[in-house]
Amino acid sequence: MQNQVIGKTMFHGYAGSFSRQPDTIIDTHPAAGTIAFGAGVVFGTAGAVRTAATGDAAAAFVGVAIREVKNATNYLNQNEGGYVQYDAVPVIKRGCVNVICQKGTAAVDGDVYLRITANSSYPNAVVGGFEAAADSTNTIKLTNVKWKGAADANGVAEIRILDTLHA
Repeated sequence: MQNQVIGKTMFHGYAGSFSRQPDTIIDTHPAAGTIAFGAGVVFGTAGAVRTAATGDAAAAFVGVAIREVKNATNYLNQNEGGYVQYDAVPVIKRGCVNVICQKGTAAVDGDVYLRITANSSYPNAVVGGFEAAADSTNTIKLTNVKWKGAADANGVAEIRILDTLHA
């Protein structure tokens, strides 16, 4: 019988999975369009949330769409999934959550940037995604969010939303 060894490091999990429970605030809002698990969201109209977009300011940031109840929609890729128009979207507004760090190197207490405009120089950096490095006017610095540490081999890192901006 061959020996088996548990790895020396553990992966963070999936984007959109909350990571620490005691200091967590999660509200539910209807989706205004398609929203991926782990995407940064802002208010649309009538209390609905949508993925951040060009023209949004840091003060508009509501939270992160989490994968609290709904499963991924692609069986072969459990990292991806999300919500469609009018779905109930659980949004973490304070606490810790796993997200994809799509650009830069996440570090403890580092600044977190939210992509609001696509940039062809970074084709894998999607609008609504989180980054550890600024990209001119294509990202906004979130004043109430910090990185908790480095990303794992899958690019998943933990962020902490320090204070609720929108009740």
